[in-house]
Amino acid sequence: MTALLQELGAIAGSAFAAEGLSAELGQVQRSDRPDLAQFQCNGALAAAKSVRGNPREIAQRIAARLKADPLFAKIDIAGPGFINLDVSDEALAIRAGTMAKDAKLGAPETGTGKTLVIDYGGPNVAKPMHVGHLRAAIIGDSLKRLYRANGWRVIGDVHLGDWGLQMGQLISEIGRRGIAPVYFDPACKGPYPDESPVTMDNLEELYPAAAAACKADPERLEEARRATAELQAGRPGYVALWKHFVTVSERGLKREYGSLGVDFDLWNGEASVYPLIAPIVEDLKARGLAEESEGALVVTVAEEGDKKESPPLILLKSDGAVLYGTTDLATVVDRIKSYDPDLILYIVDQRQHGHFEQVFRAARKANLNGKAELEHAGFGTMNGPDGRPFKTRAGGVMKLFDLIAMTTDEARGRLAEAGLAGDYPEAEREDIARKVGIAALKFADLSNYRLTDYIFDLARFAKFEGKTGPYLQYAAVRIQSILRKAEERGLTEAARPVLHSPEERALILQLLALPDAMTAAEEKRAPNVLCDYVFTLAQAFSRFYSEHHVLSEKDEKVRAARLGLCRLTVDVLTKVLDLLGIEVPSRM
Repeated sequence: MTALLQELGAIAGSAFAAEGLSAELGQVQRSDRPDLAQFQCNGALAAAKSVRGNPREIAQRIAARLKADPLFAKIDIAGPGFINLDVSDEALAIRAGTMAKDAKLGAPETGTGKTLVIDYGGPNVAKPMHVGHLRAAIIGDSLKRLYRANGWRVIGDVHLGDWGLQMGQLISEIGRRGIAPVYFDPACKGPYPDESPVTMDNLEELYPAAAAACKADPERLEEARRATAELQAGRPGYVALWKHFVTVSERGLKREYGSLGVDFDLWNGEASVYPLIAPIVEDLKARGLAEESEGALVVTVAEEGDKKESPPLILLKSDGAVLYGTTDLATVVDRIKSYDPDLILYIVDQRQHGHFEQVFRAARKANLNGKAELEHAGFGTMNGPDGRPFKTRAGGVMKLFDLIAMTTDEARGRLAEAGLAGDYPEAEREDIARKVGIAALKFADLSNYRLTDYIFDLARFAKFEGKTGPYLQYAAVRIQSILRKAEERGLTEAARPVLHSPEERALILQLLALPDAMTAAEEKRAPNVLCDYVFTLAQAFSRFYSEHHVLSEKDEKVRAARLGLCRLTVDVLTKVLDLLGIEVPSRM
């Protein structure tokens, strides 16, 4: 179905074109003054500038043409030439009925024929996930869901940090401790044991110890560098150990991400593109795009018009080692060859923006990005009450597993406080508490524009009142309960919504705005647009329900229409919450 704003814009555009003006001037938006009108078109002001005419006179001519269309119930002109528009109740009801029959609920097909690769992970092998990984996972997963709903082909990649010096540090630490000597025997070429000699718990202890030792002792650091070089050169024992690190870590990471309801299509890491690096470097050298600078091999990325210095992208250090920029450039090449995307979107901390700008400029300069737009959609930090990045009470970095347990505990308490789910089976109560806790966590994050830093306040986020995830879950559960009771009473007929009141009109207008919200959220790479939309929708339904009988309505036709409105509302509520990665319990 065509979005209402798009439909109105096309009609207004035709009116402008009929007056010999650009159809683009017919853009329609929701009114800045909903007390005066539902929609407005400001094109007459821009038209007056282009033709040096009177904007109000132009607006009057456009309005005269629009009044011939029965779609509109009211058209008037305000101020210097703003055209205010109201759509008829019958037209709104017809479009709500069409939306109710549409399995996609009017989702815009903005991505038809397009492919997106979205990078929203970035955890390191051998390290536990912590709160620093939370925003990338939550924002990226929501954008992946949104783009898919809008018709894009989407490939989500975790992009593991599984290569580089940290692997050499681990390998050398294991060798020093004599944990698995077979992997260090030069005479042994395999096969090696299928069972990993280290667990995730072991890795969590080994890596910090190795990193601290390398920081304190230059000789120990050099040992780790040699191990890294031998790993990357393909030493069999080291490669076998590395594979164990990856397998053990992936198992833990999938559990952690799974607890958030986040998944990935690809579990690729930096190592997967390592074979591409040498050919890319040779190609850049052959084309004169890579040059030596102080012993390193670099690509100059400074551009005319830069207002500040743009450092070159280092491909190879003076010792031949590769850096993150090198593997990121190779990853661009790999993604282009594998998926031919229209857009590659990186959901990574905003503090990394300079790094991505270097990589993107190098890729474009060397024509390595194909037709793809490369974009870094950064985000701010989740902070504690002190305004600094969130920590444990002891001042350490909180593990993601512990944070999720904390939110579940808070949700459990809030459910008890509200008298919800108290007499349900224990397993169901725990499932509801988990879903409510995750909703509190996700909505608190996503309701902020992604570049905004925000204060983590779990007590506020987990409330069943206000702009919170649990409030929206409860709103959906309430409507589900109404529909279940209707079914139990044999009131199965849910007719097309009909408008009888301002509350019904406001609710239907908000329902019909879903495609616009999905389009805006995509264009801005901003799930907070969906959060604002769904909260406003829940409030509109609450006002409708407080003013109207539904199950107790005596008029069968009115009751059926209101049940239809309830059904459409809960369908839209649950759809948008799903786009945010939030599950709705069947009851509370």
